[in-house]
Amino acid sequence: MQPPTPDKQRIEELRQLLQKASYAYYVLDNPIMEDAVYDQLYRELQQLETQYPQLITPDSPTQRVGEKPATQFFSVRHNVPLYSLENAFNIDELKVWQERWKRHAPKVESAEYVCELKIDGSALALTYENGILVRGATRGDGIVGEDITQNVRTIRSIPLRLNLENPPSRVEVRGEAFLPLEVFQQINQERRNAGEQLFANPRNAAAGTLRQLDSRIVAQRRLDFFAYTLHIPGMDDASIARTQWEALELLQKMGFRVNPNRELCSSIEEVAAYYKYWDTERLNLPYMTDGVVVKINSFALQEQLGFTQKFPRWAIALKYPAEEAPTRVENIAVNVGRTGALTPLAEMRPVELAGTTVSRATLHNSDRVAQLDIRVGDTVIVRKAGEIIPEVVRVLKELRPDNTVPFQMPTHCPVCNQPVIRPEGEAVTRCVNASCPAILKGAIEHWVSRDAMDINGMGEKLVQQLVHRELVHSVADLYELTAIQLQSLERMGKKSAEKLVQAIAHSKSQPWSRVLYGLGIRHVGSVNAQTLTQHFPTVEKLAAATPEDIAAVYGIGTEIAQSVYQWFRIPANQVLIERLQAAGLQLAQEETSAVVASPLSGKTFVITGTLPTLKRDEAKALIQNAGGKVTESVSKKTDYVVVGEAAGSKLEKAQQLGIPCLSEEEFLNLLKLNTDRLN
Repeated sequence: MQPPTPDKQRIEELRQLLQKASYAYYVLDNPIMEDAVYDQLYRELQQLETQYPQLITPDSPTQRVGEKPATQFFSVRHNVPLYSLENAFNIDELKVWQERWKRHAPKVESAEYVCELKIDGSALALTYENGILVRGATRGDGIVGEDITQNVRTIRSIPLRLNLENPPSRVEVRGEAFLPLEVFQQINQERRNAGEQLFANPRNAAAGTLRQLDSRIVAQRRLDFFAYTLHIPGMDDASIARTQWEALELLQKMGFRVNPNRELCSSIEEVAAYYKYWDTERLNLPYMTDGVVVKINSFALQEQLGFTQKFPRWAIALKYPAEEAPTRVENIAVNVGRTGALTPLAEMRPVELAGTTVSRATLHNSDRVAQLDIRVGDTVIVRKAGEIIPEVVRVLKELRPDNTVPFQMPTHCPVCNQPVIRPEGEAVTRCVNASCPAILKGAIEHWVSRDAMDINGMGEKLVQQLVHRELVHSVADLYELTAIQLQSLERMGKKSAEKLVQAIAHSKSQPWSRVLYGLGIRHVGSVNAQTLTQHFPTVEKLAAATPEDIAAVYGIGTEIAQSVYQWFRIPANQVLIERLQAAGLQLAQEETSAVVASPLSGKTFVITGTLPTLKRDEAKALIQNAGGKVTESVSKKTDYVVVGEAAGSKLEKAQQLGIPCLSEEEFLNLLKLNTDRLN
């Protein structure tokens, strides 16, 4: 069917609108439309492209996620090699590097340096032809990488079309794909809830995500991207930009995110000051950085200096001090999670690391234990991987005592003493006893957690008592507890018991998506639960769905679909659903009411320092719930800065710009005023 001219024009208009909105959101950090408006325009474009598939183009915003998983990745040769950088580990080594490059350019007395944060992610090489993204590849060995274009297209901060009126026939852009820390923590929490092995750090998570064959999984994980260099074949770099600083500004105009924390330095002393500042301030960043990349600013001088066989002479990576320390393994314990997964843990002599005391480190699974050959009594190097999860990185076997013995994974559950299994194709050993107290305890803790039913006052110790005294055998039993039963527990008076009964009753009003997440179905995290309940608005519809029906939902793969389908086939789970319905829980989606405009809608906040009572993600959630947004850097577009202890340079910049700075108390009062105005 030949599309009428108005529809063709509308399709192109929608693409341009959505592209401008993405550029404003991801690059300029200044949204030009509400999310709901973007979603509405996106759906309109989808409908038109479904009606006229011959008009679909590769740069359309609807084409970011492929329908079918790839079967394999193919090797591609980079037109321009991706060189590694030489490392320096202190300022003295940085100065040695400066003296070395000066010997290759004896007539140059001084140079400007561009300092950029070294993002701890995975390097990507992007190729654009006539302004359209045609290929995204991994670094590989620097000469040959893997073509992962289908996955690269899912990264929202990578433009599918360059923001240029007359783009060159070919443009090559290099940069770093990474996982924001908040996203990394959410992914690991969902993997923990699903009984899956955790990612050790954001870098490994980003690399593993990019090599997923199913781009729908990649899209779910919300990778981000910072560009740092470009090359236009057939053109001298000096004709594109004369300096690295100009190149970064050009990349931003082309539609790429460029790290806002870069700095142009006129001396090596200024570079040292930049490095020292970010060595401590990096802890407040929303992403991981493992050092500073220092580049000579002038492209002419870069060309004069050239390359060694491995590195450019005009750049160096100044790494932060390693967050590792030696300690001694005193025991290897085995933890049983709510899905029955057995996880070995190294219990160690306490050691200070990344500002915290570390005494336990995950060993992930029996394969990892065997790989390390870790034993009780060993001296090990422990690292706060990603400054989040402590892990053992190596064993100092030369210090091993003579009487150590290899660790063996137990054949029976350490909690219920029932036989354990290791399913074929899995690295995890599991207890499959549905009555195991550890599994029951984990299931209840998950059910009452903040992202699930959010039952205030139901802490770990209380759950332990309920299980130990056999007052609960499933989450449905919680809704039959009485205040008298609760009063029999330790540290539980009459008022506390009555409050807890009320909190349990109040949880009945939680929406269907939270109930589904709270059920603890393997692989179903909080985001997936929301997606599923939007497509299956009642528990009956989800229970009746086939694996194919579930997998067809955008963002839900076959693994999740099979897990959900099998869960609803188990008789005990069917009984659980019946009991929860009888107790009055919401197992159907309510129709959403119109959103009331908030006085804080569209306001931009920056949070800096450590707040007295609120965690950073809690403050961020409060702002977002009120209709505001949170950014990482202070600018003229910032409306408020929320200030805690050790606020640093963001506070100084806010004061210079005259931006209102709020204490936590003032911030909470502002939110209360906002709520009062809506009521």
